[in-house]
Amino acid sequence: MIICVAVVGLQNNPLYIQSFTDGDDALKLHYIVHCSLDVIDERVNNPKKIGSTLNETYLGLLYPSENYKVYGYLTNTKVKFILVTTDEDLKDADVRSFFRQFHAAYVDAVSNPFHVPGKRITSRAFAERVSTIVRSFGTSTTI
Repeated sequence: MIICVAVVGLQNNPLYIQSFTDGDDALKLHYIVHCSLDVIDERVNNPKKIGSTLNETYLGLLYPSENYKVYGYLTNTKVKFILVTTDEDLKDADVRSFFRQFHAAYVDAVSNPFHVPGKRITSRAFAERVSTIVRSFGTSTTI
């Protein structure tokens, strides 16, 4: 189950963070997103150490915590996408598919002529599209 998605800009500034929990975990999820930025920087700056290729945008599982698993994705423009889930049996192919759909929604949102690059994404259409992607992802991974 997806509990949070985030888009983080070039200077590690949050462009969009949305949590999908009923509880009061927003601050905790912001902290998890910020902690994952260190792992992303480590993987991007030391690709030989991790074994990933330079052309790979999907960073995979960044780190598991006690309750969550955090996945990362890096665009060609160095914008970072972060996915926080509670799912234990998540397949890599499903996460890659989610990031592809999320990336397409992001591209559509920033292609808006009224969007200022590097600023927060405030588009209601983007938020609704992300919610739709999250809902479809949640139903497609459960049996």
